[in-house]
Amino acid sequence: MISKKLEEALNAQVNAEFYSAYFYLSMSADFAVKGLPGFANWMKVQFKEEQDHAQKLFNYIIARGGAPKLMAVDGVKTSWDTPLEVYTDTLEHERKVTEAFNKLYKIALEENDFAAQSFLKWFIDEQVEEEENVIAIIDALKLIGDNGYGLYSMDKDLSSRTFTSALAE
Repeated sequence: MISKKLEEALNAQVNAEFYSAYFYLSMSADFAVKGLPGFANWMKVQFKEEQDHAQKLFNYIIARGGAPKLMAVDGVKTSWDTPLEVYTDTLEHERKVTEAFNKLYKIALEENDFAAQSFLKWFIDEQVEEEENVIAIIDALKLIGDNGYGLYSMDKDLSSRTFTSALAE
């Protein structure tokens, strides 16, 4: 059985994951409009991953005897000046998400909820990977600078990213 405190915190995180999905879909749209389909693809995969994360949390709340509470999702930024700005915003956002999962884990510790600790560890590990991937893209964009061919080449590389559902894990 899940504590009310943890249930409320997990429901807030479900909302935060849907916000993240919306945020990345907005980035995908901005890239698509600017003729960068590979970058758009990378963000669309992010969008799908965040939806999966929300569903994973949603399912866990139910499995532990809680009730998911869906809330309104706030609006998001809709345009950026450069790919570097997009990924800088992405890293800042992912660091906030990491902090949120760390707080959830702390609540699970305080509530002596060992099942929740085990469940949340997956998300904490996922956040390490998320931040690492974004930092690598930021580093590459800094190296590329204003080089059009470099941006074109990176766009082609990012088009190969595919979505793998986290729900089976």
